[in-house]
This record gives sequence, C-alpha cells and structure tokens, in this order.
Amino acid sequence: MFVLSIIKDTVAVHPSNFGVPPEQALTNELNKKYANRVLHDVGLCVCVFDLSEVGEGKIRYGDGFLWYKVIFRLVVFRPFLSEVILAKVKSSDEDGIRLTVGFFDDMYIPLIYLPEPSAFDPNERSHFWLAGSETTSIHELLDSPVAERMYIDAGDVLRVRVEADEFYDDEPGPPKATEGVQQAREMRRPPYTITCSIAEQGLGPVSWWKDAGVEAMDEG
Repeated sequence: MFVLSIIKDTVAVHPSNFGVPPEQALTNELNKKYANRVLHDVGLCVCVFDLSEVGEGKIRYGDGFLWYKVIFRLVVFRPFLSEVILAKVKSSDEDGIRLTVGFFDDMYIPLIYLPEPSAFDPNERSHFWLAGSETTSIHELLDSPVAERMYIDAGDVLRVRVEADEFYDDEPGPPKATEGVQQAREMRRPPYTITCSIAEQGLGPVSWWKDAGVEAMDEG
C-alpha cells in the first residue's frame, strides 16, 4: 500500500532556519512542499523517509535563501494492482460505493465490481447482496425479504482488491464565456482515483468472512 519513491529537487531554506541542522531544515521544507500532494503517476505523498544525497548549500543573489540540490526518498500511498487492502465505506449511490482509508477517500467500487446479484436500496442508501439467489432483475431484488439481504452500510470495513488507478491533470484555465455571459468553471476531477472490487469470495464487509480470520481496521 505504501512505497518509497526517489525524488530529485532543489530546496530553499529560509534564513530563519539557518540555526537548525541542515538535514532537519531540509526535511521540514520538503514535507511542507510534498505532504498530502498527489504526484502524477507516482501517488499520494505522505512524508519524507530519508535524504539520500544533499549538495552544498548556495546563497542566491537577492533572496538570502540557502539553496540545496537534494535526492530523497518519499513515502507514497499507491496500492499496487491486485493488492487486497482494508477500507471503510464512506457513502453509496446508484453508481457504486465510495471508500476511505482515512487520509485518502477517492476510492470507488463501481457496479460491475459488486458481488452478484446486488442492488441499491434507495431507502437505506446502501447496496446489498442477495447471497445464493439466482435473481437478476433489479425489481425482484428490491422485492426480496429484507432479512435475507446482506447490506453494505456506511462505516463498514471492507476487504477490497485494487483493480485500477488513474491520474488526472486538469488545469483549471479561465472561465468560458458564451455570447458575453460568463459560465462557471467545470468541476475538476480528483487528481488520483483508485477503482476497487469486492466481487470475489473473501472480499466485502469483514463481518461476512469472520471465519476466514480477516481482522477489522481500528476504529477512529
């Protein structure tokens, strides 16, 4: 789920930090720049792991900052494809289920990756699985006895398999104008999304597979 990525950068240390050990000052500046930021085709940056190489600090004319060329290792959140991880249900709608791991919640389970047969209950705002049923009609599924449904509710901890991830680099650009009327900017997509599946045996709410020895995430 977490990997180490090697990054090269040039970092400025403010004069107020000249009394701080260079390694600590550089780590602080790098964390300010990268923490909680998505790097395209890399993942969600978490924190600096260590500094591999640090060049000699140089002062640029006019700003008083001490500039360093550094190579460092960064802890990055990017589950690999087919990895099985634990995540909580954040919300559900007619298109699928949105998940969260606490610090990242652009994770989704589309309808095609739900166990069959499944349906979305608009009253409960949750998807449910009708285990052992051969019913395929949505209407028949929604007419099934509630006691027989296995709901996937908000807050449930799921065991999911990573099927795909996508990076987007949508530049906001200026608002469009049509015939002199300014139009609002289009909604931007999340810079990084993960698609997951619970369509296999052993995946889905941990409570479904207690006998398999799956451990739940800590609460909070």
